[in-house]
Amino acid sequence: MADETVTTPENTPATERQNQRQGEQTVPAAAQTPQPAPSDQQEEAAPSQAGAQPAQPTAPKPGAPSPAAFAKKTPHIPATPSAPSYNADELKAAEAFGRVDEQGSVFVREGEAEREVGQFPDAASPDEALELYARRYLDLKERLDLFATRLKAANIKSREIDESLKSLQEETKEPAVVGDIAALRQQLSTLEDEGKAKKAQLSEERKASLDKAIQERTALVEEAEAIVAGLGDQTNWRQTADKFHDLFERWQTHQRTTIRIDKKHADALWKRFSSARSAFNQARRKWAQERDAHRAEAKRIKEEIIAQADAIKDSTDWGGTSREFNAMMDRWKAAGRAGRNEDDALWARFRQSADVFFNARQADREKTSTDEQENLKAKEALLTRAEALLPVKDESAAKQARQALARIQEEWDQIGYVPRADMHRIESRLDAVDRQIKSVEDAVWQRSDPEADARKSSFETQLESQLAELDQRIAQEADPAKKQALQAEKATKEQWLKAVK
Repeated sequence: MADETVTTPENTPATERQNQRQGEQTVPAAAQTPQPAPSDQQEEAAPSQAGAQPAQPTAPKPGAPSPAAFAKKTPHIPATPSAPSYNADELKAAEAFGRVDEQGSVFVREGEAEREVGQFPDAASPDEALELYARRYLDLKERLDLFATRLKAANIKSREIDESLKSLQEETKEPAVVGDIAALRQQLSTLEDEGKAKKAQLSEERKASLDKAIQERTALVEEAEAIVAGLGDQTNWRQTADKFHDLFERWQTHQRTTIRIDKKHADALWKRFSSARSAFNQARRKWAQERDAHRAEAKRIKEEIIAQADAIKDSTDWGGTSREFNAMMDRWKAAGRAGRNEDDALWARFRQSADVFFNARQADREKTSTDEQENLKAKEALLTRAEALLPVKDESAAKQARQALARIQEEWDQIGYVPRADMHRIESRLDAVDRQIKSVEDAVWQRSDPEADARKSSFETQLESQLAELDQRIAQEADPAKKQALQAEKATKEQWLKAVK
């Protein structure tokens, strides 16, 4: 029976409920004088023992109570709780505080005085009357005990304490019961003190819970204000909006699951939280407007670029048009984004025009590459003819070689371009042939020059010294390519030496 509310009919003890069902007005309190209904005069008291048959109604006997006295009596239905919470000894101890006089009145002793608490009909015995009123006393004491247990509950409220005490005070003021009423009132006094202490404890706990709730609510406000303070160009607005949504849900959950905050603090905190939300929403709307403006401008610029690309996509000026497309790419990147869907569509249009040009350029390059390979083969054939002119041993051979090389160079110029990677290689080989022929021509000219004789001896000495040095370098060189170059240089200087001798 612990934790039951003692002030409502639904929570009264089982014994009292049964008594109410079986005849709450069987023996009314002294202050109460209920009027009997016609059916009440036809009922007989139920037997005190289970299984007994009710007696038939009989005519009034001589010496029966007057109608006025009978109106104060009601049919007797003895209280027979199915499972009383008190024992026979407690019942006898309560009955010791009462008596029944010859007129059927029930009295209870309070200190040195007595007080009438009810009457009983002739059909009931004095012992039954005392037992009924003693049970009512024990039921009332049980409600006090129940409230004492309830006071120890963690979920009891101050209002419940006040209402329960008020109800118990009314019930114990002049109760229609037989028992130690002074003990009941003393127990009630103790419960009043305990209730006061419990209310003080609840007040402190409420204050602590209120302070904690305010701190937790304030933390939500400060988190919202910190988010607003951190807004800037690098803000991820979608994630930040999710944070605010989560904060608002936490705010609502806090309102539902924690102690109610007083209006003053609640309004002030909500005003701050709401202001932070409004500031965020305003900043996000401003950002969205600026974003839309940037996207519209980006779209406009990209539309212009697409139009320009469409205009030059069929150009065969590969170099100039390639540079224009590169410049358009730079402008495209600098324009910014026009939105994911818009960007994808715009890029597809631009890419289509660019592909037309670059695919055509690639086809031209492939064709050019084929032509250059053919040109390379032709020039390599000319190189074979030119290198066959060497070595040149005398002036007559040099003149013939020069004439043949001139014809070769004329054909060379008419052939056209070769692959870039091979250009230096074949040009160097042709230049080497020209240099060797020229070296012989120079030697002949030096012999016919009057001033050359004066320098001849010195020049021969230098050539011989350089040839000796080249022999040493050739012997020490391990790289085949470098060694071949040194040998070519040696051959040229040997020809020079022969020419000046």
